[in-house]
Amino acid sequence: MTRNDALTDVAGLRVGHARVAGDRALTGTTVVLAPEGGVVAAVDVRGGGPATRETEALDPRNVVQRIEAVVLTGGSAFGLDAAAGVVAWLEERGRGVRVGPEPEQVVPVVPAAGVFDLGRGGDWRIRPDAATGRAAVEAAAGTAVGAPVEEGAVGAGTGALVGPLKGGTGTASAVLASGATVAALVVANAAGSVVDPLTGVLYGRYFDGRAEYPAPEVHRAACERLAGLSERNGPAPLNTTLAVVATDAELSRAQAQKLAGTAHDGIARAVRPVHLLNDGDTVFALSTGLRPLDATDQLALNEVLAAGADVVTRAIVSAVRAAKGVDGPGGTFPSYHDLYGLD
Repeated sequence: MTRNDALTDVAGLRVGHARVAGDRALTGTTVVLAPEGGVVAAVDVRGGGPATRETEALDPRNVVQRIEAVVLTGGSAFGLDAAAGVVAWLEERGRGVRVGPEPEQVVPVVPAAGVFDLGRGGDWRIRPDAATGRAAVEAAAGTAVGAPVEEGAVGAGTGALVGPLKGGTGTASAVLASGATVAALVVANAAGSVVDPLTGVLYGRYFDGRAEYPAPEVHRAACERLAGLSERNGPAPLNTTLAVVATDAELSRAQAQKLAGTAHDGIARAVRPVHLLNDGDTVFALSTGLRPLDATDQLALNEVLAAGADVVTRAIVSAVRAAKGVDGPGGTFPSYHDLYGLD
C-alpha cells in the first residue's frame, strides 16, 4: 500500500470533505468514514467551550461499542446539524447500533465536533447543515481505500484560522517499529498562535527537527503586516482545534480513551495557548483493531501513545503549510507562506 502521510494510511478509513456553496460562505464539513462494522472509538475534550454531539456515547462505561463515522464541521454549534445528514446516509445502508431484529432497525451513533468559523466569509448565517454532512460522507464513500487526503482550506478547515493566519485541515501518519500505523487528521482553528513570536518559526517545526528560521527582517515585516490587519479583522478568533487520531493497533475502549488524551499533547506543542475557557479543543481516537498489541508487554501501548501526539503536531504543521490566504468580506487572513515565503 502506498503511504500518503495521511489518516487513510490506517487501512479501511476514508475521508471526505464538503464546502458550503456561496460567495459569502467560508465553511464546510469533513467526515471520517469507518469500514462497515465500525471501529472502537473514544474522545477527550480539553477545551472549555466545545461544540459537540454524541461524545458521551463514547465513554467506555456506556453501551456503544463501535461507531461508523466521525464528523468534524464548521459552523460552531449550528454546524452540528451536518451530523444528521451522515446519520441518515448510514441508516439507509443499515449501518449503526442494532436495536431490533430487522436489518433496518439501527441507530447510527455519529460523534461530531464543530469549530467556530461563523462569519468568516462575510455572512454570519451561513453554516453547514445536513446536506453538507451528506455530501461529505458521500465524498468519503466515493474514495478508494488508502486514497490521499486533501489538505488546506477544505471541509471543516475551509474557514479555519490560527490566530491571524489562515488555518485549515491537515493530516500525517507514522509506521511504528511494531508495524502498527498511527495517523491523525486535524482542523487547526485557534486563537492561539502557531508561530514563535521571537523567530517566526512554526512551533510544530521545533518538534520534527525541520525548523526553518526566517530572516529577521522578514519576521519583522510579517509582524507589522499582521498588526495592520488586526484593526480591519476585529477581535481575535475563537478557539477550537479538532483532531481524529487513528491506529490499526487493536485497542480496548479504555486504551482508545488514553490515546485521545495523550494526543492533546500534540496540539499543545504546535499551538499556544490551548485548552482555555473559550477553546473547544477535542480529540477523537479510533482503532480498526487489525494488529494486536504484544500481549506479553504491558507497556506496548506506549509506542502508540507517543506516536499519536507526534502525528497530531505534524498534521497541524501540514494544515498551516497547505493553507492559502483569504481576502474577502469577512476579513483578510494571510497564510504563513504569504508572510514568510516558507512552506
